[in-house]
Amino acid sequence: MRIAQIAPLYEAVPPKFYGGTERVVSYLTEALVELGHDVTLFASGDSVTSATLEAAWPRALRLDPSIRDPFAPHVLLLEQVRRAAADFDVLHFHLDYLPFSLFADAETPSVTTLHGRLDLPELQPVFNTFTDSPVISISESQRIPLPQARWLGNVYHGLPEKLLMPQPHCEPEYLAFLGRICPEKRVDTAIRIAAMSGLPLKIAAKVDKADQDYFKSEIEPLLSHANVEFIGEIDEARKPEFLSRAKALLFPIDWCEPFGLVMIEAMACGTPVIAFNRGSVPEVIDHAVTGYIVEDVQGAVAALQRLDELSREEIRAQFERRFTAQAMAREYVERYTTLIEQRSRRPVLRSVVAG
Repeated sequence: MRIAQIAPLYEAVPPKFYGGTERVVSYLTEALVELGHDVTLFASGDSVTSATLEAAWPRALRLDPSIRDPFAPHVLLLEQVRRAAADFDVLHFHLDYLPFSLFADAETPSVTTLHGRLDLPELQPVFNTFTDSPVISISESQRIPLPQARWLGNVYHGLPEKLLMPQPHCEPEYLAFLGRICPEKRVDTAIRIAAMSGLPLKIAAKVDKADQDYFKSEIEPLLSHANVEFIGEIDEARKPEFLSRAKALLFPIDWCEPFGLVMIEAMACGTPVIAFNRGSVPEVIDHAVTGYIVEDVQGAVAALQRLDELSREEIRAQFERRFTAQAMAREYVERYTTLIEQRSRRPVLRSVVAG
């Protein structure tokens, strides 16, 4: 199958540090190549892939301080894909609703994975208008605000099976927080949980420019607490040891997280996850198997007392059963096949109606 993967240009594929969407696009692209498909990746020029790379912009926009209008490079990206569309069997976008209008009537079938939050009121008229644009969710929970969308399926994220491995000589010592610091991720709640449990907490997280003021005013004062260490943003090479040395990953979110890639990163390392019952959490975490799903801080502290009941080997095994990149790629190939079959039937249906 000739497949085009179209990534955002904000980060390279894979990203150098944080970048959930671009990282998933990388994992999917490489897995599709391993499955024998002819894949072309449209992304920034500093991306690295075993697929054919079509550079839509020289470098990731986050690394280019001269860029003030990020939509301009994305308009060029869309036009580049439009001109090459006939070369592919399917176009797979990771650009939210941006492709809907331009590719609505294209001969080559296209599908968009929605990676972000969908509970924004301004999205309602968009999806009321583009009711024929096929989309894929990354959790069933993510779909709830947009029942009118044309859902082609649901595909959970996956990681390359050997990317993050348990480190056998790492003795679990602390609680971990991994990802991004922003109000809805509630690192302040993670600090409270650690303080009440008496366990040290290490925070490996990115701070976006938009969240600098929040970090300075709300989080930085809390970092002086005993047994709290702020490490900053880490790359994938450092994650196996960071997560393997953690007694548990804290995921005390205060919003409907569409997926939560850090949960399966922890699972890949055999590390339990203590997560608040929001968004995708009940779909990703198997309660009392790969971690504990709790309602509040007190529930999280209580769950930490039960970590010895969990098997780190079984957590890793459950990751291998449910959340590998190969499993994700096979799911997407099924969706592509469905989409292509639906498109091939359209002229027949039209001729029947016309008759």
